Amino acid sequence: MKSLRLLLCLAGFLPLALALKAQEVRSPDGSLAVKLSLDGGALTYTVSHHGRTVLEPSPLGLETSLGSFASGLKAAGSSTAKLDERYTLPHGKVREVHYVANELTARFTNEKGDNLEVIFRVSDRDVAFAYRLSGKDRRRVTIQGEATGFNFPAAATAFATWQAKPGDGWMASKPSYEEGYQIDVPVGTRSPSGAGFTFPALFRIGADGWVLVSETGTSSHYAGTRLADPTPDGLYRIALPQPGENGGIGDASVSASLPLLTPWRTLTVGANLAPIVESTVATDVVAPLYAPSQSYVPGRSTWSWLVWQDPSMNEPDQRAFIDLAAAMGWEYILVDALWEGNLGRAKLAELVAYARSKKVDVLLWYNSNGAWNDAPQDPRNRMDTAPARQNEMAWLKSIGVKGLKVDFFGGDKQTTIKLYEDILTDGNAHGLMLVFHGATLPRGWERMYPNFMSSEAGMASEMLIFSQDFADREAQNSTVYPFTRNAVAPFDYGPLVLNRSFHKEAGKGNKRRTSDAFQLASTVLYQSPLQHFGLTPDNLREQPAFVIDFLKQVPAVWDETRYLAGYPGKDVALARRHGDRWFVAASNGEQKRKELALSLPFLAGRTLTLIHDAPEQKAATRQVTVGADGKLTLTLEVGGGAVLFE
Repeated sequence: MKSLRLLLCLAGFLPLALALKAQEVRSPDGSLAVKLSLDGGALTYTVSHHGRTVLEPSPLGLETSLGSFASGLKAAGSSTAKLDERYTLPHGKVREVHYVANELTARFTNEKGDNLEVIFRVSDRDVAFAYRLSGKDRRRVTIQGEATGFNFPAAATAFATWQAKPGDGWMASKPSYEEGYQIDVPVGTRSPSGAGFTFPALFRIGADGWVLVSETGTSSHYAGTRLADPTPDGLYRIALPQPGENGGIGDASVSASLPLLTPWRTLTVGANLAPIVESTVATDVVAPLYAPSQSYVPGRSTWSWLVWQDPSMNEPDQRAFIDLAAAMGWEYILVDALWEGNLGRAKLAELVAYARSKKVDVLLWYNSNGAWNDAPQDPRNRMDTAPARQNEMAWLKSIGVKGLKVDFFGGDKQTTIKLYEDILTDGNAHGLMLVFHGATLPRGWERMYPNFMSSEAGMASEMLIFSQDFADREAQNSTVYPFTRNAVAPFDYGPLVLNRSFHKEAGKGNKRRTSDAFQLASTVLYQSPLQHFGLTPDNLREQPAFVIDFLKQVPAVWDETRYLAGYPGKDVALARRHGDRWFVAASNGEQKRKELALSLPFLAGRTLTLIHDAPEQKAATRQVTVGADGKLTLTLEVGGGAVLFE
């Protein structure tokens, strides 16, 4: 990582309590401002963008075993700094990042004389803040709750997915961040579960303002948090995990040694959705926790389970999908659940050798549990304890497996976050990449843990198999995730199904409502450095050559990502660059045909290949030239999409 320069603007701390009665920190361009206030011993902050309030006075503070840091506070000075850092994200939506921000660190003491620092970092599009706790003679602290909140104007609307109750879902495996979205509802609308909402949550502030709220920097030193159900007037407070999460195992509070730096809460702010899509704040304010043991290779993967399901876990089908990956020039095959019982370890090792002879590497599915859910799929009890995990990983390394997809976690407790960290750390020691399913939101993990690649943490493509209602909303969901879940971290959605039904046999299973062009667009709209595609061997015979050719070319990692157009729930268009090649993707989330006008000044006058909707939801292709003014209009059918590429 390149060096981080801290240029102190004020040396030392301001000694007077009055200095923090109201103090402001602005972004480098002056457009984004945070005002921190201390009134009657309680802290609040406001956020404005170009002088317009986007967050009304909102509470700050912690309740701890050291006493309250939410009331009875006294100011003890402050300092400011300028931050300027360049770093590389080898597996992200953007490769080279330049983070410039202004920082305010405000120091307070509570009634017992212990110290709280509130740290704000403000860039031109993001606000990030965290707490640092320290004590004079105390070594440990328990965080019992937070006063932290986000108070939105009453006219704002929310786009958020609710948290599940512990123990809900298949085999008591929830919460696993796999619930539905409330779309454009008034702030103050409560969750159907009564458990609040998961990060990230998107808010529309009037006609020309957006705020995405999320969390980053969560490690084994803290728990993952969420937004509690709001007050009627739009105050969303931070909530710690529910006691029943993780099968009831572990505390719902947080225990740590001092000094403690909490996770960062982030707000990405924009007049349009471009800052939301393009933000890197989730990785800007964190640092790697260890060096990579080797270079981890992103790539595309075949995956038999999505369409062919559990019966495909046999040697002939897995060899067929290895051959498919080889024919496509893709890097991986994911061998999913039940491989231990159906194939056995000796046969699995033979499959790995066969794949490598075809220049294809193998990723393997694992069950995380332990005692925190009842999911029966094997292999079980290999990831939950250090001796079992390290022995298993040593064997995996010896036979040439390159990565794991670990499933069924069910919670955000500190003990669960520690399990993620332990799996990642041991995985790095054995040269293994990690993807998590049935899992929490990754919070800056693609930078903190260099072998972390992706996570589900959302209603992903597997739900197409389980729910016709979800399949009916596939196009609409594609216009929500780029502005919410996928904006803050890689999303292992598992795109691309070209079968007309979600089943190996034609006509069986749930019906696909989207077009072939939409499915191709999903490979660009969803960002994940390991992309598990639902392509099947039949598709090579069924699809025209231009479809297969596109799928051979589409990358899994990107050097740049740009927002072009869209509104969550209605439509979306994004541009992503890999090297010197641009890929543009769009989809239509509404039940009406539409024209989507794009501005592509970076492609002005250039001739591109367009794959677009054709009759009977098939795909067609033609060459198009972007106007000299950079303007281009796409026609999107119901359930449709389009891709443009050079």
